[in-house]
Amino acid sequence: MNGFTWSALVLSLMAVQTAMADVRLPNVFGSHMVLQRRKPVPVWGWADPGEKVTIAFNNQTKSTKAGTDGKWKIALDPMEAGGPFQLVVTGKKTKVAFDDVLLGEVWVCSGQSNMEWQLQSAANGKEEVKAANYPNIRHLMVNKAISLTPKDDIEGNWTVCSPQTAAVYTAVGYYFAQQLQHELNVPIGLINTTWGGTHSETWTSREALNQNDELRPVAGKLPKTYEEVIASGQERTRLLLEKQQGGLPTVAQERTWSDPTLNTDKWKSMNQPGDWEWGGLPTLDGIVWFRREVNIPDGATLSKVTLRFGSIDDKDSTFVNGQLVGSTKGLLPRSYAIPDGLLKPGRNVIVVRVVDDSGGGGLAGKPEDIKLSGENLDIPLAGQWKYRVAQVFPSSFKPGPNTYATQLFNAMLSPLIPYAIEGVIWYQGESNAGRAYQYRKAFPLMIQDWRQRWGSDFPFLFVQLASFNAGNGDSQHGSSWAELREAQTMTLQLPNTGMAVTVDIGDPNDIHPKNKLDVGKRLAAEAMRVAYSGSAKGESATGDASRGPMFEGVRVDGNKAVVTFKNVGSGLMVKDRYGYLKGFEVAGSDHQFHYAKADIQGNTVVVHADSVTSPVAVRYGWADDNSEANLYNQESFPAVPFRTDTWKGITEAAKFDDK
Repeated sequence: MNGFTWSALVLSLMAVQTAMADVRLPNVFGSHMVLQRRKPVPVWGWADPGEKVTIAFNNQTKSTKAGTDGKWKIALDPMEAGGPFQLVVTGKKTKVAFDDVLLGEVWVCSGQSNMEWQLQSAANGKEEVKAANYPNIRHLMVNKAISLTPKDDIEGNWTVCSPQTAAVYTAVGYYFAQQLQHELNVPIGLINTTWGGTHSETWTSREALNQNDELRPVAGKLPKTYEEVIASGQERTRLLLEKQQGGLPTVAQERTWSDPTLNTDKWKSMNQPGDWEWGGLPTLDGIVWFRREVNIPDGATLSKVTLRFGSIDDKDSTFVNGQLVGSTKGLLPRSYAIPDGLLKPGRNVIVVRVVDDSGGGGLAGKPEDIKLSGENLDIPLAGQWKYRVAQVFPSSFKPGPNTYATQLFNAMLSPLIPYAIEGVIWYQGESNAGRAYQYRKAFPLMIQDWRQRWGSDFPFLFVQLASFNAGNGDSQHGSSWAELREAQTMTLQLPNTGMAVTVDIGDPNDIHPKNKLDVGKRLAAEAMRVAYSGSAKGESATGDASRGPMFEGVRVDGNKAVVTFKNVGSGLMVKDRYGYLKGFEVAGSDHQFHYAKADIQGNTVVVHADSVTSPVAVRYGWADDNSEANLYNQESFPAVPFRTDTWKGITEAAKFDDK
C-alpha cells in the first residue's frame, strides 16, 4: 500500500469516527415541527456511548448520557401551547438546532388512499390550496417505505401550511386541522403516514399478530430477506398464469390477439373499468389484452363514431375489428375516431392492449366515460371484458406493502414512537372488505397495538367506509362493504374511539370520493367529543350527536318493527325534499329482505313492508352503495348503518392467508 492510499484510509477512518460522534435525532424531529402540549415530550436520538447530551427548549434545560448502545432519550416537562421556539440538542462535539418549533396538538393521519388523498385532488382542492395560508398548521409527510424488521427512522420533513406546500397534504387531515384550529385556537401538527391500497395487517406489529390465534399464521409467513420475497412472487405469478391460461404466450401468438375471429372461449373475464390487481391479477405489472364484443343495432348511423375511454393505466393500443384506431401513453382520457366503414351492424370486436409499468393497471376511467357514441349511437362499454396476460415485467415481483404483514408498521409507524401525540385519525378498510369478519379482530388488535407501544389509550378516530358500488352488494346478494362497516362500528367498543359516518358523501362510481371537507369536519367533531370535551382545551358543541344516530333496540308491533336510536341529539330528521325516509329493509323468517316504508316517530323509526306480515329483522344502509340512506339527527350527522339480525355473512370464511 503506497503512502497516498494509506493517508486516504486514515482520513477516511477519522471521518467515520467523527460522524459516529455526532449527536443525531430521528427525522420525526425537525424545524417547523409541532410538539404536543400539556404532555411530557420525549426527545431521543443517538450519540457516542456514554456521551453527555443536553436539550434546551422553552426555558427548560435537561441532560442525559447515551447508553452503551449509543441511544439516549430525554422527556421535557409538559408545556402550554405557543411558539415559535428553538430546540437545541448539544453533544460533546456537535450541536443540532431546530427552528420555528410550535407547541400545540399533534395528530397522526394514517390509513390507505382516502387518507393519503392530496388536497389538490379533492373537490375544490385547487382553490383551497391557493387560500391555504395557515402558518400554525404543520405537516410531516412520511416517505413510503417497507421493512421486514422495525426501523428506527423515517424519511420526511415538516413544512408550514401555505399555498406553496399544501397541495400534497392529506386532504382529510388538512380539513381536520383547519376545523380543530378554529375550535381550539392552537397550532396543529399532522404526521401523514399513509399508503394507498394497504391492509390493516401491514400496519400491525408482528408481536401483536402473534397474540391472536387467527392472525398468528400471518406473522409466521414473514421471510428473512426480500430476495425470498422476489423468488416467492415469481413462483406465485407463474402458478397463477399457469392455472388461468396455461402460461405466457409467444410473441407470434400475441400478435393474433387483435384478430376479431380469434377464439377466446378460454379467456378469463374481469369487470372494467377497474384496477386489474383487484380483478384477478394481484401485483402484476406487464401487458394485458382486453376484448369485448359489441352488438350494433340495424339502422344505426355508423359514420363519425367515437370510441371513448376515460384514462388507461398506463399505455394502450386500441383495435376495432382488427384495425388499430389509436394509441396513447399516460393517464389521459382516450377519444378515438372510428374510420367510416370499419363498424358494421351486428357483431363488432373492440380490443385494448394495455401496458402497465407499475402500480395498478387497466381501464381506469369512470364507467360512464367508456362508450361507443355517434349521431344516433350510444353503447356503454363498462362491464365484463375478457382478458389475457401477454407479458409480466420484473417489477411485478418487487415486494409491496401488502406482500407480507407488518411491513408498514416496521418502516412507517414504529420509527415515530414515542413522539408525543394527542391521537390518531384513520381512513382505511376498503382493502380489508373481502375479509370483513376478520376485520372485527384485526382492526381492534391494531389499535390496541399502537396504544400499547405509545403507552397511552389516546383517542383513535376513524372514517367508516363511504358509499361505493364495489360489487353490487346488498341484502339480497350479501355485501362485503356493509359487513366491513359493521366491523368498524363494533370497534367503537374500544374506549376513546370515534367514527365519522360518510354514507352520504361517497361516490357510487368512485372509490375515492372527492368530498374530503365533510370527512375532516366530522372527524374534528368526534375529536372535540372524544379528546377535548369536558376539559379546558375545548368543548364539544354537539355532545354525543357527532356520533350520529345509532341503533339501540327493536321491538315488533304487529306487522311493524319499531327501531330505537341513541345519539339522536336534538332529534331525528330525514334529508329528502319530499320527506321520504330511505334505506330501510325488513325481512321475515324466510330471510328475504324487502324495501320498507319508514317513518320517524320521536326518537324511533317505525318500519314496515306490505309483503312482510311478521317482521324478524331490520337493516338500514346495508349495501355496498348505501347512498340513498338519509336518516340524520338535527345536528346533521348521518345515522350509522346497521342490521338487527346475526345471519351468516358472505365474508365469514375469508382469511388473510387466502389472499
